[in-house]
Amino acid sequence: MTSAAIETPQRVTARRRRPVTLVVGCVLAGLIVVVALLSLFWLPYSTSDLSGGRLAGPSAAHLLGTDKLGRDLLTQLMVGARIALEVGCGAVVLGGILGVAAGLAAGFATRWLDDTIAATLDILIAFPVLLLAMLLVAARGASLATAIVAIGLGSAAIVARLTRVLVKRILGQDYVTAARTSGTSWPRIVAEHVLPNIWPTLVVNLALQLGVAVLAEASLSYLGLGTPPPNESWGRMLQEAQATVLTAPLGAIAPGVLLIMLVVGVNLIADGLRDVADPTRRRSR
Repeated sequence: MTSAAIETPQRVTARRRRPVTLVVGCVLAGLIVVVALLSLFWLPYSTSDLSGGRLAGPSAAHLLGTDKLGRDLLTQLMVGARIALEVGCGAVVLGGILGVAAGLAAGFATRWLDDTIAATLDILIAFPVLLLAMLLVAARGASLATAIVAIGLGSAAIVARLTRVLVKRILGQDYVTAARTSGTSWPRIVAEHVLPNIWPTLVVNLALQLGVAVLAEASLSYLGLGTPPPNESWGRMLQEAQATVLTAPLGAIAPGVLLIMLVVGVNLIADGLRDVADPTRRRSR
């Protein structure tokens, strides 16, 4: 029997851990996705229904109780799941499109233009997302679109810097030089050589950015810069429940648990995708 056919305990553990990590992440995030999709077609109560009584406990009529205004807590959690995914996915899509475009431009740019783009990206990365959101809110008002744009611009700089590094690395490979020498156009090189080689790393990064975007949306809503009422986000629910956390702790615990579930689930999915995309990392475990 060759040494390659022998699996050490560490390799067996790593081989088993990878699917478990990915499956657990999909289950955690998938539950939130199911709740968000369900909220599109059915809600226990209207988001503006105040008939439940102030801070009522869990009951047959209100499975998780009500908040300080008498609104059904389960309804708010379901709407909050939808808002978290809308903002998170919207910001990641916007940041991915802008970031990949800027990264490709920097990768193919001349030396001085590349340095200018790189310096601009460093400044944008250092610029706090919350401060950018405040500026956008002052100009456009608090809304779902404002949160998506603010978080998307913040993530675009990170994606652009990563794309720039990956493109530079690919363009230095011999097969790209050979393709260019044979007369292949730059658009074809991008389509056939650059994008196929950088997308696995970008997918992992975008998955991580989704978790960051969800947390950023919750932070903005907590500060009153997110989606305005009556559509409650988890961050706003946490802010409103902090005054009654001792008398009605479920109002703060429930959105916090769901927020943790979604972020941890997305991060586990990203970790699983990283294992799939990087065989070297798999072997090192």
